[in-house]
Amino acid sequence: MNAVAQSEIARYVDGVRAALSDLPAKKRDELLEDLPEHLAEVAAEGEGTLEERLGPPARYAAELRASAGVPAPGERRRPFADALADAGVETRRRLRQADVKLGPVIGYRTASEFLRLLRPAWWVLRGYLAAMVVTYLFDASGGDGLFPRVGGNELAGLVMLVLFVLGSIWLGRRTAGLSIWPRRLVLVGGAFIVVFALLWFEDVDRAARNTFDGNYTTVYSNPYDHVSDVFVYDSEGRLLTNVYLYDQFGQPIVLGGDMCERTDGPPLGPITGNYPRCPLNAPWGAQAPTAEPTPAAEPVPTAGPTSTAEPSPSVPATPPAVAPTPVPSPTG
Repeated sequence: MNAVAQSEIARYVDGVRAALSDLPAKKRDELLEDLPEHLAEVAAEGEGTLEERLGPPARYAAELRASAGVPAPGERRRPFADALADAGVETRRRLRQADVKLGPVIGYRTASEFLRLLRPAWWVLRGYLAAMVVTYLFDASGGDGLFPRVGGNELAGLVMLVLFVLGSIWLGRRTAGLSIWPRRLVLVGGAFIVVFALLWFEDVDRAARNTFDGNYTTVYSNPYDHVSDVFVYDSEGRLLTNVYLYDQFGQPIVLGGDMCERTDGPPLGPITGNYPRCPLNAPWGAQAPTAEPTPAAEPVPTAGPTSTAEPSPSVPATPPAVAPTPVPSPTG
């Protein structure tokens, strides 16, 4: 930082300190502790004087008073507001102490010095998470994946992602030049995005861990959530073991868990890799009751057509022999 910028920062700090001259020295020093560092960021990240970007020192001092709950000169003090302001000051003091102690651990003077180096990465991440917030809240068809979508359209989601990242970078480069309340509004928005990210990542992680052998996702969760084992019997009522279940896409159907709780006998039965997991818990044992086969009904003879004709007399197979008639011989 050049000498001109340092001189401008010193003049601005002096102006703010003069506007807070009615406060006790300790309170005034607490309010001004981080001001030079903030003004250095503002001077380094934009053009124009500090007064052009932040307003006059007196107005900045009034914003500091309001943000800390400190009443203006002549204003009636409010016990609750004073207690809240004191709590805020104490919280900031403890955070600064932690900042100074954690810095040498990671090789920097303060931890915030290292975090400032990560701001560009945070701007990009904030834009991505903001796009996912919009997708999750307003597009039920695309809120389950890791890529933002608009109406289930990935190309529209990509356009939205680019716009949000560029907007986040633009906002990040100008946040330091904002006044106190807009800057705190940006911080609150970032905190909301962080909370959303934690909840969202936890949900994604839970879905990823709900797998079979680390590769296959459970395909049925309702109405079979209560199913702990599967027992398959053939047409003869015999229990089948080492059975695999698949859906129409060839994916394993995973039901139940790996524990085998016995309803009787030893506390734990054998655990197999397939179904059933615990054959000893089969509802009917190794042989399921089957229905008795119904015997086939014997055919009932039915009467043929009745004939009303008279029976014909039987004809002998060989006609009866006829004795030859004797022929008289001639007399001569």
